[in-house]
Amino acid sequence: MLGELDFNQEADNLVVYERFLRESELDATATCPLPVRELTAKKVLTMTRLDGVPLLDAEALRRTAATAGAAEAAVATALNVWSTSVVSCDFFHADVHGGNLLLCDDGRVGFIDFGIVGRLPPKVWNAVTGLGESFVTGDFEAMAKSLVAMGAAEETVDTAKFGRDLEAIFDRMSRVQPTVTVGTTTTASGDVAAFSTLDVDDEEVSRIVIDIINAAEDNGLKLPREFGLLTKQALYFDRYLKSLAPDLDPLNDPRVQLSAPGRSAAPALGDA
Repeated sequence: MLGELDFNQEADNLVVYERFLRESELDATATCPLPVRELTAKKVLTMTRLDGVPLLDAEALRRTAATAGAAEAAVATALNVWSTSVVSCDFFHADVHGGNLLLCDDGRVGFIDFGIVGRLPPKVWNAVTGLGESFVTGDFEAMAKSLVAMGAAEETVDTAKFGRDLEAIFDRMSRVQPTVTVGTTTTASGDVAAFSTLDVDDEEVSRIVIDIINAAEDNGLKLPREFGLLTKQALYFDRYLKSLAPDLDPLNDPRVQLSAPGRSAAPALGDA
């Protein structure tokens, strides 16, 4: 929480993430702002500007997109960049709600607001890869096994039972649909333009994370605190896939790499 209130820390996060994009050769499809250091302090953050539209503004995406399938491509890029950062960056973006993802005018996906980030200890990296794959395929027992590998169990965990508990939670989640808002707005030139947005219920996502943590504890498993942040982002992406890219198969689409080849520590800022 204290880090989120210190804009100097967020400025450092931006520098590290921009370097991660460049060194991972992802900067052609994704970007983030950079801080203006001379205009940044603990309580003030000044950044370079990203021009674009929110990823969940469906109507704006259609107007902005130069090619068909731009919304799906943007979701694929965002998921690929984020999942790669989980195992290849010093941290992952831990607040990827729709307002923090942009489709930029240059076609790249923009990540903004790095006040909340998550860091995973090395011992859970392999478990995270398995968790991501089981999440996509809906293999709840495999998901349970990955969570066991990620956490600390007081005794042997019945992964079949744990998997059934997880399936019940995700079944409830599947019944909750994003809210679609349709309206009109007046542009700077005086024209009237239609817009539609897809809103993901943050409270519902948080409740699901809490339900998973409670189910883990009921099955004798204590998950690391990073799990909540990680899973919340996965739930956001699950909604984006279903709303904006329902035909995208993350496990077989070459644009998405859910398992990165390896992780290298981010260099110190002074090494730039």
